[in-house]
Amino acid sequence: MNYTELFNTIKTYTENEFPSTTFTGTDGSTTVTTASNTQVDTFITQAETRIYNAVNIPALRRNVTGTVTSGNPYLSLPSDWLSAYSVAVYSNDLSVPYTYLLNKDVNFIREAYPYPGSSGTPKHYALFGTQYNNPNALSYILGPTPDANYQVEMHYFYYPTSIVTAGTSWLGENYDPVLLYGCLLEAAIFMKTEQDIITFYTAKYQEAMNELRRLCDALERGDAYRNGQLTLNAAPKGGVVQL
Repeated sequence: MNYTELFNTIKTYTENEFPSTTFTGTDGSTTVTTASNTQVDTFITQAETRIYNAVNIPALRRNVTGTVTSGNPYLSLPSDWLSAYSVAVYSNDLSVPYTYLLNKDVNFIREAYPYPGSSGTPKHYALFGTQYNNPNALSYILGPTPDANYQVEMHYFYYPTSIVTAGTSWLGENYDPVLLYGCLLEAAIFMKTEQDIITFYTAKYQEAMNELRRLCDALERGDAYRNGQLTLNAAPKGGVVQL
């Protein structure tokens, strides 16, 4: 399902064209108009944010390389960073072998390495937040402070470009039910729909989310050789139970 198909399906399910809406501005005199596509695009981006923060989709894992410089304990994160998977450092000549850093919190870093001038090969990292000279980007703090320039390889989960902007997305192409029902739930809340409709969309959304978690947290993270082949067994009363 691409953006155009999703956009039209939302309007079809809700039987609403979401006409442009005009409001009085905050100054009490000017008017502000919200276009129809802007309203629907908000439903879509809100649903995407919900989903990406609830499930770590293996296909949305990214790998980047860079460097940390001697005397600088901070490592800026990519703008699309969502959550960490791993961080490793090594030297170009491999005198420092490829080594994974241990994830800690800032308090641990500050207590274990109280003097920023104390340096060495980094062993730990923590999510620091934004730096005073770059308030728009998150960063890691390393401990100890690097004593040389090291290569860094970072694996992380990322926010993909919205289907609103890109026209397509992994969700739209691989598992669109969760995206559709997430959008319909947002639309129902916007329209102040009857509670039974909101309850219905909530249930369908949760059902789709459970299936997505099964795909991402189980099927895509294992194989039959290590985990055994998935089997089904008939329940005593004729139902089906997954083993």
